[in-house]
Amino acid sequence: MTVDLLLGLQWGDEGKGKIVDVLTSNYDIIARFQGGPNAGHTLEFDGIKHVLRTIPSGIFHEKSINIIGNGVVIDPVVFQKEIEGLEKFNLDIKKKLIISRKAHLILPTHRLLDAASEASKGKAKIGSTLKGIGPTYMDKTGRNGLRVGDIELEDFKERYRALADKHEAMIAFYDVAIQYNLAELEKEFFEAIEELKKLDFIDSEEYIYQAQKAGKSILCEGAQGSLLDVDFGTYPFVTSSNTTAAGACTGLGIAPNKIKEVYGIFKAYVTRVGSGPFPTELFDEVGATMAKIGNEFGSVTGRQRRCGWLDLVALKYAVQVNGVTQLMMMKGDVLSGFETLKVCTEYNYKGKNISHFPYNIEPENVTPVYKEFKGWQADLTGMTTYDQLPIELKEYIEFIEKEVEVPIKIVSVGPDRKQTILK
Repeated sequence: MTVDLLLGLQWGDEGKGKIVDVLTSNYDIIARFQGGPNAGHTLEFDGIKHVLRTIPSGIFHEKSINIIGNGVVIDPVVFQKEIEGLEKFNLDIKKKLIISRKAHLILPTHRLLDAASEASKGKAKIGSTLKGIGPTYMDKTGRNGLRVGDIELEDFKERYRALADKHEAMIAFYDVAIQYNLAELEKEFFEAIEELKKLDFIDSEEYIYQAQKAGKSILCEGAQGSLLDVDFGTYPFVTSSNTTAAGACTGLGIAPNKIKEVYGIFKAYVTRVGSGPFPTELFDEVGATMAKIGNEFGSVTGRQRRCGWLDLVALKYAVQVNGVTQLMMMKGDVLSGFETLKVCTEYNYKGKNISHFPYNIEPENVTPVYKEFKGWQADLTGMTTYDQLPIELKEYIEFIEKEVEVPIKIVSVGPDRKQTILK
C-alpha cells in the first residue's frame, strides 16, 4: 500500500498533467483532491493534445480508477462537456471514474456571482477565471453549499432554488451590469445533472480507506500550484482552496501518516497567470521569447502567462511547506538557446538580503538577487538519457538540488510523455 502526492510548486501550469500521465501506470487509483474546472491539465501523447479540467489525469490509463474527491468543486455543465470530449477515445468512463458525494457543486449563479464580484472591484480585481469557483468555496465554508450527494435527495430542486434565489439577491447588491438568461443556464445545468447521475457517487473517504487496507496504490493529484494556496500563497491573489500537501488530507480524507512520497513539480523558469506579485517577472524580449517557445497560454482560459527567471526563494518555501521528497523539473528544453540564465537566490527585502519567503512580496518591498549561469544551445527534445544533457544544464540542475536540498528525479524535455528523462 502506498499513498503519494503530486503537487505544483509555483503558480500553477507546471506540467502536472504530463507527470501524472507518466506515473499513472504505477498506481491503482488517481485521486484529485481540490480545485475546480479552471485548472486544465494538459497531456500530450501519440501527437494529440488532451486538456482535462476536473477529471483526474489517469483516465487514459486502462487499469486506473479515477476519483474526484470531496475537496473538488464540480460544474456539471463543464463536466458533461469534458465527458463528451473523451467519447472518441472509447474509454469506459462509468467504470473508471467515481465521484465523492461530499464534493460541492458549482451552480450557474455561482458563475454570475463571480462575474459580478470581479466587475465591482474595478482595477483591484484579482484575475478570477470567472468559473464560479470562489463563490462555491465561500458557500462551502459558509455552510450554504450544495453537494453531489444532495442530487440523490428528493428535495434537491427545492434546495437548488433556495440557494439560487439567495445568489440573485447578492448579484443585485453588487449593482453592476451583467447580462444573463438564468432560465437558459438552469436548463443546461439540470440536463448536465442528469448526465452526472449516470456515474457512481461514493463515500470517498471510506472507499479510499478500504483501498488502502486492500494494499492499493494511490496517487493524489493537486491542481494549480503551492503559491496559489489560500493560506500560504500570495494572498489575496490566490485560489480558494488548499493546493499544498495538507489539502490532500482534507480533500480526500487521507490521514497524514499514510503519505509516503511527495512529488514536487516546477518549471525550469517561472510563469504566472492573472494578477499578483511576481518578483522575477521579465518585461523584455527574454520573457517574450520564453512565452513563445514555451507556448505559455492557459490550457483552459487561453490567457497568456507572464514569464520570469527561476525563483529559488519561492521554490524552497514550497518544498518546505509541502515536505517534498522528490523534484521534477519541467520545460528544460524551453531554456535552450539563451546565452545567459539567471536564478534568484535571495530577495533584497526592505534593504536587507533574505533567503526566506516573506509575508509581502510586492515590488515596492522585494527586489530579486540573481546568480548567473552559462546557457546551452543544444536542442534537448530528442534526448533520452541524463548523460546526453549538456554540461551547463547539469550544472543548473545540480545547483538547484544543492540549494533546495531535494533531488531532481525527472527532467522533462518536451510535452510528449516520451520526452521524459529519469535521473
